[in-house]
Amino acid sequence: MPRIVLLVTSPRLPAGLLTAAAWDVVRAAPVLTAAESELTTALRVAGAEVRVLDGPAVPALLDAAAAHDTVVWLAGPAGDESLARELGLRLAREPGLAELELMYGSWDPPGARLLDAVAVLDRLLSPGGDPWKRAQTHQSLAGFLLEECYEAYDAISAGDTDALREELGDVLLQVVLHARLAEELPEDQRWTVDDVAGGLVDKMIRRNPHVFAGAQAGTLDEITANWERIKQAEKSRASVLDGIALSQPALALAAKILERAARAGLAVPLPSPQAQADPEAALGATLLSIVAQAHAANLDPEAALRHTTLRHAQSLRATEPPPPAARQAGADGGG
Repeated sequence: MPRIVLLVTSPRLPAGLLTAAAWDVVRAAPVLTAAESELTTALRVAGAEVRVLDGPAVPALLDAAAAHDTVVWLAGPAGDESLARELGLRLAREPGLAELELMYGSWDPPGARLLDAVAVLDRLLSPGGDPWKRAQTHQSLAGFLLEECYEAYDAISAGDTDALREELGDVLLQVVLHARLAEELPEDQRWTVDDVAGGLVDKMIRRNPHVFAGAQAGTLDEITANWERIKQAEKSRASVLDGIALSQPALALAAKILERAARAGLAVPLPSPQAQADPEAALGATLLSIVAQAHAANLDPEAALRHTTLRHAQSLRATEPPPPAARQAGADGGG
């Protein structure tokens, strides 16, 4: 019986990178497709017979299958599901016309959709793209990066993994957007998303020698200590406090500074609230003392205050009167 092979390939891999089975079938049978592409060029160079259709595909495929026993349909980047559905319904009604076979000539590697994200952001920030995004700078987007990270944190705190997936997409948007904006910087300052990813890969390999260099893994504490030693050698920092994000919330900032100091064995007395010259400084000293107590008890003061504040917010909501519309609806129902 004649055979129609629907050949599906990944548009994110180099043209011509196909399985042996795919190469065998395209060399042995005519190939039909809807449009020219880098892959059609690669197939022709390798000796395959490729024809781009300018009319309905299903009749052409059936005619070619009847004439050659086997014909290949080279699917487009989206997989041509509508054509596959139309052809499948036709063969279900007339099963003697041909057999339909789905063949994967290549698959998307893990992370392939990241390439799509880069391509979409490039289109949006190129001439003719989105005017709002093209008008942005690293500075104008800084607040959005923080906001998206906070929303991802909220999803984690709520245990909502579906929301987390979406919020991490928004964080990824900020990363790719900043990288695309950096391509517009002066030549001596310019960098790309590949520089970002490459730097990350190099850093992870350097800082995990127990995985990539055959070093002994040891305990988790030993691995952490080795990470810190490698980071210190990379950064050549003058102070144990260098590298702390100073824009983080004040409680978290205080906790991080006290943690770094304790790790380095630095013992400096905390400021005394009573010795401060004004109420604001006295309050700051009191709060710092509370953070130090939390650190000594191995508690996270930022998380503690957040959880307690949110519980208090729930209590406030419970005591609020209903909005006017709800009160009116209740009154109408009671009448």
